[in-house]
Amino acid sequence: MTDFRPCIDLHQGQVKQIVGGSLNDKGADTNFVSSHDAAYYADLYKQHDLTGGHVIALGPGNKEQALAALAAWPEGLQFGGGINHQNAEEFLQAGASHVIVTSYLFEDGQFSWKRLEQIKSVTGSDRLILDLSCRRTAQGWNIATDRWQTLTDTAVNAENLNELSAHCAEFLIHAADVEGLQSGIDQELVELLGQHCTIPVTYAGGARSLEDLQLVEKLSAGKVDLTIGSALDIFGGAGVTLAECIEWNNRRK
Repeated sequence: MTDFRPCIDLHQGQVKQIVGGSLNDKGADTNFVSSHDAAYYADLYKQHDLTGGHVIALGPGNKEQALAALAAWPEGLQFGGGINHQNAEEFLQAGASHVIVTSYLFEDGQFSWKRLEQIKSVTGSDRLILDLSCRRTAQGWNIATDRWQTLTDTAVNAENLNELSAHCAEFLIHAADVEGLQSGIDQELVELLGQHCTIPVTYAGGARSLEDLQLVEKLSAGKVDLTIGSALDIFGGAGVTLAECIEWNNRRK
């Protein structure tokens, strides 16, 4: 069954909701900047037993906030953003249930099986999440790295999903083209994930209402979970409340 999964997005040391496709070295188009720190949101999710959420550091300057969130709910949150084989253990020791990796797995624009094995030697596949966040192309979708600005040759398709699923515990997939726009989910991508993912997978991007949880559940036959960011009331949104999402999850327990 499809669950709501929470998030904490960090940018320049603050909890923010941004338009994903706008992120670059100069900054990003921002939907919301919170007056609360990351630990506040981690504690909020802990209070309501919202598991499987992710803390994402979008660029530098976010480590202090990330560590505060992980300390507020040890083993309750996943962490991603600049993860590699040298620092993964630090974040696991700091309280992350899993680490999330994308850009490190690519070398000169090509997927590196050597790097995947390097990080697996530290985390094991059971504490590793592969972030296959992507952009739409003429052929379908391709993984985008470096804060979603660099399009790689690696497609998000049945073959790659099947092959990579043997090396990690979960997939996290942001649809970068619609991330933060509250314009609706990428329905075709959700359908693809539901058809071909054999491990847990969380989709993020474009969700704007409780109806999107129902839609993701329908399109994926309940195999894909959904993160809602900018539309959520705790992030300044008017599309859906955290209370409604908690109720959705509780009905499925």
